[in-house]
Amino acid sequence: MDVTFFGAAGEVTGSMHLLTTDKDRILFDCGMFQGRRKESQEKNKTFPIDRGQITNMILSHAHIDHSGRIPVLTSADFAGRVITTRPTASALEYMLLDSGHIQESDAQYLNYKSLRSFLYQLEQNNVKEKVTGREKSQIKSLLKKSPYELNVEAIHKLQKQHGLDIITPLYTMDEARQSLSFIDGYPFELPVTIGHDTTVKFYVAGHILGSAFSLVTIKRPEKTYRILYTGDVGRFGKPILRDPTLVFDEEDRDIDLFITESTYGDREHEPVQDLGTSLAKVLNETFDRGGAVIIPSFAFGRTQELIYILHELYESGKVPRRPVYVDSPLASNLTRVFVEHPETYNKDTHKTFLEKGKNPFQFEKMKFTQTVQESMQLTQDKTSHVVISASGMCEAGRILHHLRYKVHQPQNTILLVGYMAENTLGRRIQELGEDPKTYDKNAEAPELKILGKTYPLKAKVEKIGGFSAHADKHELEKIITGSNLRIKKIGVVHGEVSQSSAFADRLQTLGYDVTVPKPGDKISF
Repeated sequence: MDVTFFGAAGEVTGSMHLLTTDKDRILFDCGMFQGRRKESQEKNKTFPIDRGQITNMILSHAHIDHSGRIPVLTSADFAGRVITTRPTASALEYMLLDSGHIQESDAQYLNYKSLRSFLYQLEQNNVKEKVTGREKSQIKSLLKKSPYELNVEAIHKLQKQHGLDIITPLYTMDEARQSLSFIDGYPFELPVTIGHDTTVKFYVAGHILGSAFSLVTIKRPEKTYRILYTGDVGRFGKPILRDPTLVFDEEDRDIDLFITESTYGDREHEPVQDLGTSLAKVLNETFDRGGAVIIPSFAFGRTQELIYILHELYESGKVPRRPVYVDSPLASNLTRVFVEHPETYNKDTHKTFLEKGKNPFQFEKMKFTQTVQESMQLTQDKTSHVVISASGMCEAGRILHHLRYKVHQPQNTILLVGYMAENTLGRRIQELGEDPKTYDKNAEAPELKILGKTYPLKAKVEKIGGFSAHADKHELEKIITGSNLRIKKIGVVHGEVSQSSAFADRLQTLGYDVTVPKPGDKISF
């Protein structure tokens, strides 16, 4: 038996690992790669496994870097099921459709930009002088039905007419919707058959709503084998959700192969109890400058945590009650999923809100925006407010428009509250925010490229690390050494090389047999 690693090996995104036994092929996760656009597109379009040979798939949680290629999996030859927890199955009804929408929208926008530039150049060549603003407006009106809607049919027609390449989405909303029929949700700690004498049991991972440690048991005449795949590990003592599991059922304690994430394998987070204080400080300082706080945030998990803490801060009077906008239809829908699963909440959430008859995720001054028009109007708002918008790594979605309207104004703050993968716009913003030269008044402001155009970064960049939904190095080690598991071999994945290697080195000093696989590597057991 062995596990082959196809994604999130030596990197953070694109989680995909294949368990091969004498009778089955079980896929752990099917995530989307994120980072450099062209490189990620190629990786996402290339499916490295014969989909017809996969028995079933296990999904650890709903984040797109773990679930985003499920529609690619189910689009050809796959005859199995996608097995996950009930809250995760509920979340995927929105996550995958939104992902399909983003794939389509990004392709349409890039096609529009490409064609618009071509037509500008064509017009300039015809008249042999600079294209006027009026002529640009005429070209734009030809390609748009309204200021907020592209004329996709006209764009494709003109692209074909002029022999231009047409960018196609990885998958469409319809293909995403079709993939939902393959997904089955189950309760935690219930053995579910996934292959020949093979079951999976889900334990709470504490990362986001529904996230799970997937414990696979393979019974053979000579021996019973067990693999535990952590997916993403949550933190201890965070708001809303229960802590990661440390006590496993007696029959599940002996683990032949333990596959663990290592996103923060060599880093320490700020204490959880300081999150509210840190957030209040950023808000107060920005509001005093008359600015707005723009928060790129994952729509699932991070956004709900921010709402929860803002609710507490507003009720306590620790910050002025400026408007809070959650500018993401996906986040709005996923917040409803949170409301529908109170069985996943920790005791503090029940005590602070539910027992008082309050909804943790709704309060005065907070509004969920829905339409594109509302979102675009919000980008023009010059009053002090808070915007929480996806995507969390600033790679797509409405956050890009908020950034391009706000990054050049020094009174505003871009607040980073989560992990930013290499080669993402979010990582570029983080690195510039950490560079003292960025705020040198005698130097030119560094530039950010957003939707094909460059903007000077003059807004203040702040980072609160304690919001991370990922365990730090101590919490990751706690799952291994502080639980009741007996582990024979460990595979370290889902981390940049420096993080995975450092965490592996630490585990080796504790006496564990540890491997850091590269893409295509196998671990046999």
